[in-house]
Amino acid sequence: MSAPAGPARVHGTDPFAVLARPRGRDLDGPELEAFVAELAERPELWIERVRHDPCQRSYEELIADDHVSAWLICWMDDHDTGFHDHDSSCGAVAVVSGAVREERLALGAPPRERSFGVGQSFHFSAADIHRVRHAGTEPAVTLHVYSPPLLRMGAYTVEPDGVLVRHAMSSSEELRPRAAAQRPQAFAPARVRTPPSSPITTRLTSSGSNRPCPTSPGVASSRAASSAGSSTGPV
Repeated sequence: MSAPAGPARVHGTDPFAVLARPRGRDLDGPELEAFVAELAERPELWIERVRHDPCQRSYEELIADDHVSAWLICWMDDHDTGFHDHDSSCGAVAVVSGAVREERLALGAPPRERSFGVGQSFHFSAADIHRVRHAGTEPAVTLHVYSPPLLRMGAYTVEPDGVLVRHAMSSSEELRPRAAAQRPQAFAPARVRTPPSSPITTRLTSSGSNRPCPTSPGVASSRAASSAGSSTGPV
């Protein structure tokens, strides 16, 4: 997909400055949820950046400063982050179109599931291990905020001996399930790696598209050329 623009600037000003939030410090989960809910009510700040791709999540950075980052993420059928944490960052999510499902990892029991639709939001701490995936039949759009800005993550797999393993990740790495494509109740007991010469091909017929996706549902991202660091894959 073509690279969308980075964080918006209008004549040298920040259009997101109109949003009320504490300044000069990191925000906690409830503060982030209040902030992302306000951002959701200002579609003129982000609506032109919505782009859907049946093969992968698309996302774009909206805000980046020393204490908060904000992203717009677009989802379609089968898009899935896998179980992960956010290292030292807490965060919040608001749904502005469609629906997503959040799952909290529970050992020895099915994941604790919650579904969120338009107008709903939720927050999580840096210690929470969760998974977010598309729900329903319509494309979804979500807004995500993190504080401090997301730099590192941890992705989780279950080893053959049943041990839960955390894989440290830079936020520049693609965030997706690291095991075979199974539901959490049948979380794969071993890593499944596909050789580069044999890419996975998936047809997302439920999305109305018959074109093959060259890899498992992943992420397409964009970041302003002036922003420091690498593009990230938050959720």
